[in-house]
Amino acid sequence: MQRGNLNDLLAFVVVGRERSFTKAAAKLGVSQSALSHTIRELETRLGIRLLTRTTRSVSPTAAGERLLHTLGPRFEEIEAELAAVSELREKPSGTVRITATEFAADAILIPKLAKLLRDYPDIKVEIIVDYGLTDIVAQRYDAGVRSGEQVAKDMIAVRIGPDMRMAVVGARSYFKNREEPNKPQDLIGHNCIRLPTHGGLYAWEFEKGGRELKVRVEGQLTCNTTAQMLNAALAGLGLAYVPEGLVQPHLAKRRLKRVLEEWCLPYSGYHLYYASRRHSSAAFGLVVDALRYRR
Repeated sequence: MQRGNLNDLLAFVVVGRERSFTKAAAKLGVSQSALSHTIRELETRLGIRLLTRTTRSVSPTAAGERLLHTLGPRFEEIEAELAAVSELREKPSGTVRITATEFAADAILIPKLAKLLRDYPDIKVEIIVDYGLTDIVAQRYDAGVRSGEQVAKDMIAVRIGPDMRMAVVGARSYFKNREEPNKPQDLIGHNCIRLPTHGGLYAWEFEKGGRELKVRVEGQLTCNTTAQMLNAALAGLGLAYVPEGLVQPHLAKRRLKRVLEEWCLPYSGYHLYYASRRHSSAAFGLVVDALRYRR
């Protein structure tokens, strides 16, 4: 196809979206009469009317609507790729917004991004702690971090950490006058430190011998970060359900006691997920590569 034909198609897309020759001409930087002539020539060449014109409005015909629906995304892809290529000529820069849980941010994101941010001072990363299953597209995040099982099938996922386990822990002072739970159902009688999510309160998840259980625990205290839950457990205020890596130092020093360990099986570790490769920038590509898990 000749270059002129592509320009004519682009002109049609702009007119079809703007629903106005005046606005489209201003956007394309051409005169209204030249734009009108271009569209007439395109219709003549195709042998079909693409736009319905009145003195007050312009709207696509059925054929025009079909062509607009097909061509619009293609031109957007071309523009996005040209922008991505032009970025490669310059020093990578820009802001990458990531939603993650607190432990993922502290244990993986910040340590892995430290060198990248030192090497590329024009790259900025925003990490927003959130325990809900955030819609990263609607909330305008570039990516999210969750365990592999929580990532939606239509997302691109990159593993950034090893398999993990959760741990149920409490201070030794907490168990002085209480029996240790032997099975998840026993948690109902315990003072558990709860974690809120967008859908309510998080249900503690367990598995043993292929049997999966979710327990909606009760307790006096609700905290919205794992660090708060850990501190509350250390203070003897109840049982906490937190990542194993977070409590290992306290278990080693006998500040905390672990229960229900056989019910806390390993699960797929943290994954970085995002909606599409099409809109990724050079800065985003460097962030993904820095976070990628390498055994």
